[in-house]
Amino acid sequence: MFAADPVAILLSIVVILFLAYVYSSQNWGKYKNFPPGPRPLPIIGNVHQIDMSKPHKTFIELSKTYGTVFGVRIGPQRMVVLCGYDTVKDALINRAEEFSDRPKAPVLDKVGENGIVFSSGENWKVMRRFTLSTLRDYGMGKSSIEDKIAEEAECLMQLFRSHGGKPFDNQRFLTTAVANVIVSILLSRRFEYEDPTLEKLIAIVNENIRLLGEPIVRLYNAYPGLIGLLPGAHKKIPENIAQMYGFIRETFAKQRQELDVNDQRNLIDSFLAKQQEGKPESTKYFHDGNLTTLVGNLFSAGMETTSTTLRWGLLLMMKYPDIQKKVQDEIERVIGTALPKLENRKEMPYTDAVIHEIQRYGDIAPNSVPHATSQDVTFRGYFIPKGTVVIPVLSYSLRDKAYFEKPYQFYPEHFLDAKGNFKKNDSFIPFSIGKRSCAGETLAKMELFLFFTTLLQNFTFQAPPSAVLDLTPSLGATNSPLPHEICAIPRG
Repeated sequence: MFAADPVAILLSIVVILFLAYVYSSQNWGKYKNFPPGPRPLPIIGNVHQIDMSKPHKTFIELSKTYGTVFGVRIGPQRMVVLCGYDTVKDALINRAEEFSDRPKAPVLDKVGENGIVFSSGENWKVMRRFTLSTLRDYGMGKSSIEDKIAEEAECLMQLFRSHGGKPFDNQRFLTTAVANVIVSILLSRRFEYEDPTLEKLIAIVNENIRLLGEPIVRLYNAYPGLIGLLPGAHKKIPENIAQMYGFIRETFAKQRQELDVNDQRNLIDSFLAKQQEGKPESTKYFHDGNLTTLVGNLFSAGMETTSTTLRWGLLLMMKYPDIQKKVQDEIERVIGTALPKLENRKEMPYTDAVIHEIQRYGDIAPNSVPHATSQDVTFRGYFIPKGTVVIPVLSYSLRDKAYFEKPYQFYPEHFLDAKGNFKKNDSFIPFSIGKRSCAGETLAKMELFLFFTTLLQNFTFQAPPSAVLDLTPSLGATNSPLPHEICAIPRG
């Protein structure tokens, strides 16, 4: 045995780093006209320049130097960042097919190529068609689902009233109410607010959303072999997914035994019926793996973002009581004491503007879900090879000075014209745009309007005594409010 020579070891490390730098430089310049960006370092790429907790903030700053289409590298992974509504629209709508894939993320390996959120190619197309048609069949955009939302709103009000105007944390109540709406479509049932199964599922989703925003998870996706040796959130996320999928498989196993293809009750029944059609796609696409992931996708996405938006809404009403009062005045004028209906929205431009501004200001999904190029693409003069990760920074669009007069203030007038009528804004894309926009957008809009108007019709929301209302978002894959308490003061 020979003792290791420290000088030889040091020289070896220097040589390895030098070769890595040369390879990195050659690889970065391999494609002529690849979008410009900050020079990456060997091995780590641009990790040292990016806020791994809130990368969208770094991307917005980099766009000031490199334009609305630029490249970065996280470790060995090359990415293209898109900033600004015009650029995002050009990619996701005008070149939709070329930007329609999803990149693989090692932390979500258990999700695989299944479901609707993270799948690509023909599997994604089949699952999206099925999802959209089935959601419509079971009430999305119709009065039947409106009745279910009204039912949950009533349960929510009872819980709020039970606190007698005293401070409480509304997160669990709002999350459960929204979860029950999507559960009614998936399972034809609702859970009681204290149901331990639902509480467990909600806790799993909330924890994973928080963990997905941790820097170590983003680093794990870039260096799975290295970071995988360390403990951390990247190991907890797959465990949580496995628990949720276990519940989903158990649920549809029971429904399979009871299935009557002539009396389909919910989305799971419709999927199981597809399995029995005997067509080639029945085996290829309507398998249990797709069903498990699809239900998990719809439950998680259908619950988290809408409930988070409502939490932002109530927090902002406490922060701006004059705006809350204007909403309540409009509710009294248009609805009175009647049950709010979706048809009321067209007569309530101020309330509609406030809800839109809550979504814009809350900026729930600042980076969207990453896309990937399905083929080699020449986009705006740059060459982007097949399989490149593409990040549309929705946060940039929601705070674009070219479209919003006061981008960093809560200002409902962003969605009102000089006469007080509601006006659309092209750069308002919280659900993303194009073929991979949120499949549940219509349902989410229904829930936001009906829950929000019902709550403000019946309560005035105030901050607890001596509380400081902090509008800084918490760490996570989405922007959610920091933990806080509210006081719901009954009206009338």
